[in-house]
Amino acid sequence: MASSEPTEEGAPAALDTRRRFVRVTGERGNGFVEFDFAIGEPELCVEMILGREAFAEFCAANRVELLPAAGPAAQGEASDWDWRLSDATRTRFKQQP
Repeated sequence: MASSEPTEEGAPAALDTRRRFVRVTGERGNGFVEFDFAIGEPELCVEMILGREAFAEFCAANRVELLPAAGPAAQGEASDWDWRLSDATRTRFKQQP
């Protein structure tokens, strides 16, 4: 149960900070793994990147639950909020006059 879902009594459920989640979002040819890391709720995450060995150590140290990759169908309809910081590294921005 996510913390935003109310319990039977109507109060929000407590956030379980013992649960750690990882979703691999990409792998680079130079040996780096791109992934999302979350504590308590998979929906609230940070984007991270580590070398393969460091990634394996990170996952072991945090006892993570691996989440399936989110495909386009799982993401639903795109909106202005559907972007990732890693998307910005692949985009050229035009200077405004």
